[in-house]
Amino acid sequence: PPGSRFVCTSLPLDAAGAGCPLPPVPMQGGALPPEEELKATVLQLRETVLQQKETIGSQREAIRELTGKLSRCEGADGKSAAGAWKNLVSKGKDTMGDLPRDPALVIEQLSRTMQTLKDRLESLEHQLRANVSYAALPSDLREMLQRRLGDLERQLLSKVAELEDEKSLLHNETSAHRQKTETALNALLERVSELEKGNSAFKSPDEFKVSLPLRTNYLYGKIKKTLPELYAFTVCLWLRSSASPGIGTPFSYAVPGQANEIVLIEWGNNPIELLINDKVAQLPLFISDGKWHHICITWTTRDGMWEAFQDGEKLGTGENLAPWHPIKPGGVLILGQEQDTVGGRFDATQAFVGEMSQFNIWDRVLRAEDIMNIANCSINMPGNIIPWVDSNVDVFGSAAKWPVETCEERLLDL
Repeated sequence: PPGSRFVCTSLPLDAAGAGCPLPPVPMQGGALPPEEELKATVLQLRETVLQQKETIGSQREAIRELTGKLSRCEGADGKSAAGAWKNLVSKGKDTMGDLPRDPALVIEQLSRTMQTLKDRLESLEHQLRANVSYAALPSDLREMLQRRLGDLERQLLSKVAELEDEKSLLHNETSAHRQKTETALNALLERVSELEKGNSAFKSPDEFKVSLPLRTNYLYGKIKKTLPELYAFTVCLWLRSSASPGIGTPFSYAVPGQANEIVLIEWGNNPIELLINDKVAQLPLFISDGKWHHICITWTTRDGMWEAFQDGEKLGTGENLAPWHPIKPGGVLILGQEQDTVGGRFDATQAFVGEMSQFNIWDRVLRAEDIMNIANCSINMPGNIIPWVDSNVDVFGSAAKWPVETCEERLLDL
């Protein structure tokens, strides 16, 4: 009102709202006050930080994926190179995808995989440079990734070289195996031809001999028939050998639980021995001069008495050789090898080297006159338990059946 005046008094800021509200002060040129401008700047910086965090999160996922694959590849170092690549080929999978089975395709696939890893790392570094500051991605992380990629590249190159070596070795082994198989087939064909030729030359079923020319553990003959329980026996055969030291084992009979049920052996510098139930008697026989000799051995469980004949003449006798022990039935009778188990586990040092024929076994003790007549070719007396016939004898390894000299020709060889 006229004549009135106003008194201005300063008030605290917090009292302005409760008392007299201040009217908005118009800004010159439309500019924001410093407080609003600061708030806008803070909001803008916060949005930028959130975008950078989101970008960093996506890039870290890519880094973790790459690092995981590199770690799985590095984990293959604990295995042998051959085992690792055999595992890849057998399973057909790797940490970075399926690998083809062909070695050339494996190498090509590994090269592509390595190039893909390089491209991904370069793309990752480019994106990180564009979106993330060096403070968000330390330099040592990039160096670690580059170092791991370099290690992976060296490992891949090493494994490729090993795969090439393995491929070459496999090729050589395949060639050697093929050559070995062809050699075995050729030997088998020759053996069949020899057997066919030999069988066609036999004038009668018993006029053949078994030839065992080498001291090995795979050349032998086998009698198809087995022995019954025996309380006495006579074994006769013709044999020729000049092997040294010792002619080996002309024959052996093994049963379950006793590999040395009946064995005739000359091993090393020892004299010829007869084993019955693993008991031993030394025989006064001398037959390693390369000539044909006729050998007969008799034995009876009664007091364990034995006799030894060479070329029809009795050269020795004895007793207490496995007395009262009956020969067990159902065993395996082998020509030319000593058995450590029934029908097997032969020892090459105990193998017979030479030729044998007319192997016969009787279930009784033959008279000395009968043995003399057999030895001087006066009679032909096949064994009543084991006769010498072609159909009863199988040969194995490179052992062979051949026509044998006549009995008279063998006598002239004495």
